[in-house]
Amino acid sequence: MDIFSAIVNFFQLGGLFMYPIAVVLVLALAIALERWIFLGRVEKENRVLWNEVQPVLVRGDLEQSERMVTDSDTAIGRILANGIAQSRAENKRSEVEVATEEGLMEVLPAIEKRTHYLATFSNLSVLLGLLGTVVGLITAFSALGSADPATKADLLSEGISEAMHCTAFGLMVAIPSLILHAYLQSRTTALVDGLEAVCAKFVSIVCGRTRRSV
Repeated sequence: MDIFSAIVNFFQLGGLFMYPIAVVLVLALAIALERWIFLGRVEKENRVLWNEVQPVLVRGDLEQSERMVTDSDTAIGRILANGIAQSRAENKRSEVEVATEEGLMEVLPAIEKRTHYLATFSNLSVLLGLLGTVVGLITAFSALGSADPATKADLLSEGISEAMHCTAFGLMVAIPSLILHAYLQSRTTALVDGLEAVCAKFVSIVCGRTRRSV
């Protein structure tokens, strides 16, 4: 309870601009949580489907492979569906590569979306904190002109305290948002690299098998 009271007191001392910074914090946490869950689910689904389809592709059973990926809503399923359809129509390496790249381009927006907002929120929270600091100092120094000499020190102290609390809160939101952005961006990059590797393996399996059979 003491910790909660301290947080509430800290928030109240920061003034009006603490509220928009709090909104930025909520949005950043919501996006980070959604992206973390989404990327984890996509990584797991892709790994499971590829482990199931790869042996079938190695056997050369494109029909069964196509059935396995056609009804899949996973990123790797959509990529493989494009590649298998092209390989059954015309098993030319360049054409199959283009088909898998097209499938990759289709799934990339869903994988990469919203993560970049975290960097924007980090910058926004810093700017809101600085704006709150400037406004707090302006208000404090403006009040000094008409204040009683005995209360000037107290008014100045309160104004500076409000300004510093606002700056501190802005930085407290900005730093974790930036860390979350870097972490999620690295996971996104690793996921995309994995999909590109699967595309290359698929092309090698399908087109290499055709050359051996010829």
